[in-house]
Amino acid sequence: MQREPPSSPRDLPVAGGEAQTRAGLWGSDVIAATLRALDIPYVAVNPGASFRGLHDSLVNHLGNQAPEMLLTLHEEVAVAIAHGYAKAGGGMLGVVLHSNVGLMHASMAVFNAWCDRVPLLMLGATGPWDAQRRRPWIDWIHTVADQGALVRDFTKWDNQPGSVPAAVEALLRATQIANTAPRGPVYVNLDAALQEQKLETVPALPDAARFAAPAAPPPDATLVARAAALLDAAKAPVILAGRMSRNPDDWARRVALAEKLQARVITDLKTGATFPTAHPQHVGAPGTFMGAPASSALAQADCVLMLDWVDPGGAFKQAGGVPAGAKVINATLDSHLHRGWSMDSGSLAPADVYLSCEPDAAVAALLEAVAARPAATWPLREPLPASDDDVVSIRAVADALARESRPEEICLVRLPLGWNGRYRDFAHPLDYLGSDGGGGVGAGPGNVVGAALALRGSGRVAVGLIGDGDFLMAPTAVWSAAHYGIGMLLVVCNNRSFFNDELHQERVAKERSRPVENKWIGQRIDEPAIDIAQLARSLGGEGFGPITRAGDLGPALRAALDLARKGRACVVDARVAPGYDANMSGAPPAAAQTR
Repeated sequence: MQREPPSSPRDLPVAGGEAQTRAGLWGSDVIAATLRALDIPYVAVNPGASFRGLHDSLVNHLGNQAPEMLLTLHEEVAVAIAHGYAKAGGGMLGVVLHSNVGLMHASMAVFNAWCDRVPLLMLGATGPWDAQRRRPWIDWIHTVADQGALVRDFTKWDNQPGSVPAAVEALLRATQIANTAPRGPVYVNLDAALQEQKLETVPALPDAARFAAPAAPPPDATLVARAAALLDAAKAPVILAGRMSRNPDDWARRVALAEKLQARVITDLKTGATFPTAHPQHVGAPGTFMGAPASSALAQADCVLMLDWVDPGGAFKQAGGVPAGAKVINATLDSHLHRGWSMDSGSLAPADVYLSCEPDAAVAALLEAVAARPAATWPLREPLPASDDDVVSIRAVADALARESRPEEICLVRLPLGWNGRYRDFAHPLDYLGSDGGGGVGAGPGNVVGAALALRGSGRVAVGLIGDGDFLMAPTAVWSAAHYGIGMLLVVCNNRSFFNDELHQERVAKERSRPVENKWIGQRIDEPAIDIAQLARSLGGEGFGPITRAGDLGPALRAALDLARKGRACVVDARVAPGYDANMSGAPPAAAQTR
């Protein structure tokens, strides 16, 4: 996707005069200029004194342009915005985090981006490292011996450079590493004294293009031939399409490969749209977990092509184990990120052929290598049962959204846990972007704002359907969207509860023969009920609701989408009935653990 170049910044600084020129340049000026050379369009910040030097350079040296600062009201939101921006194909944003405390605030959002394999360039600040230069108390509590250790286990690389030239090199290396597959967040920590160092000579900036991320290597030709032979010999091949690119050409090649092999295809809701869900070869409907049709198809497969599937071993566990005699081809670079601290690698799956490459590179190679098969006859999907029009439910929200928008007009950035994959078909990689990666509640609002920023000028409105718990952990993202004119729509599927955890408590109570009627205690978000629409308006957004009648959903969504297209930040409070659709594909087994 071609991103729209940043327009004039929302916050225009006053130009400096001769006194500024005579004063010369500072260490942070060079760091800011390096960000511009790296083509970082925006830097999301929540202010902090530890990076006051860099803050000044972004405003007064670069004029708050390329990069433009995006003010957020919480560091977790800042990282979530950068995460959503990258997921929508906008590229990598910068995030600046204040000292140790800002990094601790942001850490959950960093973990989400890590699990989602999204590139982020995070700049931190500490010190001054020289104890003689620290202000009493405040600089001492905001200086730690190894600040990068706070996020080292879920970042690809971190560094604390000791000089301005070293800071330039660290930024070049960090950007290169973050954008090298498998992608992920990186962290460069800047000493406050280094930022505020007066420069006698200004180092020449290297050509950033010479430090670009390398292209991921193609799969080994011998292994491609072996994989193609296994697929050609299979009578019931199945493709598991996991973390894939947002490129429409890659999408077309996936469809072509599936049709050439006459393979069944399984997708899920964790990784976004990767294959047309209305295609006759797509099995069942995508869910957070596999539904019965997908599990059955996988159990009957004699050859499985895994394309960077999240939790590969877990897929087979949902199908009752690896089918007897089935061959497995795994195309992924994910093993390069696996560490002992986090178990986000998932359960280990066997592989008869392991293609160490990006999954779409494997698709392109296999498309040329496999033989075409005659078209098979695939069963037609059964229609969804009729919905109850009198109930405000997630189904009612989905139906109203379908009536008020054509698929190519919106991009679903996030979906709630109770979403049934049959509510809406995906026919393009921007139809749906996937989950938050790490299951960290509170990412939704920032993810939607970031995706909306990346989608400016694309003709699509970023829409997030999120729970009330997710929204209420980070509502201030609405202020950032309103301030910068970032049009987007958040539909809060408000069941006034951390409902998934009610199901956990119900299960435990049943196992222990205790009253299930108490499951709501410590879960319900009510008495007083929170006026989410009013909260959105107080943050500068447009609030609609609460919507308590299904018939009112359509007009509210229509009005909100119209305003979002005009650059307004819109929030609809849909008071949905608690519960999950009984027909939901991939329903959480025994109340999924999501927090």
